[in-house]
Amino acid sequence: MSATAKVEAKPQSDAEIVEAYLTASMIPDPDAAAVYMAPGTVITFTGGREFDHPRGPTGFNAKRYRWVKKKMDRFDVCPGQDETVVYSIGTLYGEWKDGTTFEGNRYVDRFVVKGGQIVKMDVWNDSAERILVQRGIDA
Repeated sequence: MSATAKVEAKPQSDAEIVEAYLTASMIPDPDAAAVYMAPGTVITFTGGREFDHPRGPTGFNAKRYRWVKKKMDRFDVCPGQDETVVYSIGTLYGEWKDGTTFEGNRYVDRFVVKGGQIVKMDVWNDSAERILVQRGIDA
């Protein structure tokens, strides 16, 4: 190979695309996260809230937490014929708006990746349950 030959970068795996999205989201840098999403992507957040850009969840999280990060324990990859479903499973840690720290808050994020871009995202976590317990409503 000549010194001027270009070496093409190996395309990222679907799990790496999801991890890069989540990493950018945690900065938080929603515009950098959006690079990994196809136009028209729907993000269905906790409680059924729908957003069309990572700015939506970032703004929602700013109302709930002083800061929040994900400890990404694993990625489960389910390849399909035309798309891949990637689950990111782990826990949240951070600080509530009142300054109380937390950790071990379970989450599952489900991504549909097609053609190297995220086309759908669903988010679930235990934050609402933890808020109920904080308020003495743990029935």
